Amino acid sequence: MAKQQLQEKKRMHWGWWVLIAVVIILVLWFVGAYNNFVVLNQNVDGKWSEVENQYQRQADLIPNLVSVVASSVSAETKFVKDVTPSSASTQLAKDAAGQQMNTGITAFVNAVAESYPTLQANKQYIALTDELAGTQNRITTARGNYIQAIQYYNTATKRFPSNIIAGIFNFEGKEYYQAQSGTETPSLGNAQLPQ
Repeated sequence: MAKQQLQEKKRMHWGWWVLIAVVIILVLWFVGAYNNFVVLNQNVDGKWSEVENQYQRQADLIPNLVSVVASSVSAETKFVKDVTPSSASTQLAKDAAGQQMNTGITAFVNAVAESYPTLQANKQYIALTDELAGTQNRITTARGNYIQAIQYYNTATKRFPSNIIAGIFNFEGKEYYQAQSGTETPSLGNAQLPQ
């Protein structure tokens, strides 16, 4: 009888150890899942920051381009105020402003090229237009990385069982980047550079 009670106690102790191990495993999984969401969320924010960084790089190049063009051809360069990023508050609005800036720069460069073909030989002008084209490529790449980061994040928020953790801590899905339809080209005054 004592032997049977001793075996029963050992089984109870074994049962408690199994229960404790299961609880520890669940707690570790819970913490790991939460930390994964934090990392994914920070990754999305970091990727968006890189998109903004490239827009800022482009905006910083615009005055140099305008200065080279204005000093070479006495062109009206008031359009710069219309194509630099606005103080938009949402990511979507900031990106729309950035797209408008890209479109405005392209229109300006094309207008200069058509009106002043000799400016194409100016080394500063060529270097700046090359930098702007490179920056526009960087923006496209950064935007692609941002979209991919959102995809990873949104996948994690929808997968079971991590969707439970996402719901508990309000990790909600993020909106994907969407191209803006009807983006308007900023006006270049009368659409012609002065002769």
